[in-house]
Amino acid sequence: MLGSLRRTMSYRNLSNLDRAVRIALGALMLAAGWTGFEQGIFKIALEVFGWVPLATGAIGWCPIYALLGFSTRRPGE
Repeated sequence: MLGSLRRTMSYRNLSNLDRAVRIALGALMLAAGWTGFEQGIFKIALEVFGWVPLATGAIGWCPIYALLGFSTRRPGE
């Protein structure tokens, strides 16, 4: 099982456009949380969940896509 997990994580499954959108979305979510654009639970949610698209965009790999066998990356990209 560990071997198949390593193989699954060893490739990128996000296209460059998908990565750019995720990084921008994550940065906007974090900025909205940190600047006080939202208050209360929404502020905390933005600060916590903003890291998810930022991290997946930065590394180019989405665990949900990997579990579903989905990829937006074209060959040679």
